[in-house]
Amino acid sequence: MYRLPRLLDANTAARALRGKRTLVILGRCIETEKPWALEGLRRLLGGDYAVLTACPEAEHINMIGFKLAGILARLPGIEEVVVLTTDGSMHCIQLHYVVEELEKIMPGRFRRRHLVATREGLVEVSPEAVKVSRFLSRVEKMLGKAPG
Repeated sequence: MYRLPRLLDANTAARALRGKRTLVILGRCIETEKPWALEGLRRLLGGDYAVLTACPEAEHINMIGFKLAGILARLPGIEEVVVLTTDGSMHCIQLHYVVEELEKIMPGRFRRRHLVATREGLVEVSPEAVKVSRFLSRVEKMLGKAPG
């Protein structure tokens, strides 16, 4: 059913990743549930990139993050990490969070982009939006429902 390789199955210096400037981390279900998003991704990114899939519902986010850190440490040619997930997935949102955590650990090491697949198409989300979404009290303030 799935054809795209899993992040956790990939060697941290896999041949398929060497020489790539962009690494796409794809929520695993995108391939089967929203295959149109893969074409949108191709149009958006244009060039040559590597794709690995991950499912935080089946795989612990710490394992995903540690594997991704290993890849970035061993392959300095990767300049950009793009995350594409289904918008609203309570599991997949963690993939966006882990990339932001890696930016804290390896500041400036790579550019990051966050994409979500919605009914309307692909939407790019800023790192700031990802950060704010982790803090429910800030979201509540933004909605005008929390004091101060």
